[in-house]
Amino acid sequence: MKIPYAIPAFGGNEGKYIINALKSTWISGGEYVNKLEEWFTKTLQRKHALAVSNGTAALHLVYLGLGIKTGNEVIVPGFAFMAAANVLVNINAIPIFADVDSDTWCITAESIESKITKKTKAIVPIHTYGNVCDMDKIMELATSNSIPVIEDGAEALFSTYKGKYCGTFAELGIFSMHATKTITTGEGGLVICDDDKLAELMSMYRNHGLPKRGCYNHVVAGLNFRLSNIQAALGCAQVENVENIIAGRQRVFEVYKNHLEKQDGIRLQYYKPEVEPVVWAVAVKLDDRAFPQGRDSVVTQLKELGIETRPGFVASSLLGYFSPHHLPISESLSNSVISLPTYPSLSNDDISLICESLIHEKK
Repeated sequence: MKIPYAIPAFGGNEGKYIINALKSTWISGGEYVNKLEEWFTKTLQRKHALAVSNGTAALHLVYLGLGIKTGNEVIVPGFAFMAAANVLVNINAIPIFADVDSDTWCITAESIESKITKKTKAIVPIHTYGNVCDMDKIMELATSNSIPVIEDGAEALFSTYKGKYCGTFAELGIFSMHATKTITTGEGGLVICDDDKLAELMSMYRNHGLPKRGCYNHVVAGLNFRLSNIQAALGCAQVENVENIIAGRQRVFEVYKNHLEKQDGIRLQYYKPEVEPVVWAVAVKLDDRAFPQGRDSVVTQLKELGIETRPGFVASSLLGYFSPHHLPISESLSNSVISLPTYPSLSNDDISLICESLIHEKK
């Protein structure tokens, strides 16, 4: 590809810190894991941050911490990356899918409310592509029904809503540090919360159910969700450069907006005025009348030009392993959204080429 879909933003001490971790002999746990967790607690202003092996492990960990079990229902959006729902299936809980807003592509309090039952044990709003759900309304609804909320900010680290970081509105927040994300540890994830007892319980679940290092007295039936010290070393270097990384992503988003927001047949994801996004992926919805060949053909056409893109997420209702349901907005987005290259080092000239190539495919 002349223009790949994603490139990590390395610009500091990544190599140095990884070598230091290797020389320390602490390549599993170690000081870099501790430093990374401390940085996130301070930056996100949460009492506890637990670094884990990936964002999906972060979701699994919070489900364990909340005691989500067989037959429990958890409300999730129908248009999103399916990790939150997939973990539920694997622990024999039941994902209940709510449709999303046609403009923001995020789950809403109104769609959630219609799905609440006596079996509802949690709500998982997902901040898709870096947008932020309307958390005030969601939290008000959840509080009135005594239902815990897990904010899935895997794609929205450092995005804010009314001046407050996403992931910090609910009892629990999770993030991803996958290779394509704003901060990367290659693979990696994070859980944040303020509850001391819940953090202690999740810490044990993360580490085989053990209360401390060197002890084999398993307190709970835990798993291994630990992040390695080598990966955390990469993350520590990343956070030192976080302001430049965020600025780069914001520049990329603004240049895309300048090229595309007034183009007929191409509609950008809508961000409400109270949202300041750190966009993980710039995505647009293609109108069938402007692109009668269909979104998938556009992906192929751009690939032939050396531009790597991704189709939008597949709606839950179009995946065969979930119980039958129908979500018209999610299905429409699933068939028409295309995700464009988005990373801090992407040049303005390359963005111009991407946009010109996309516009050229209009019929």
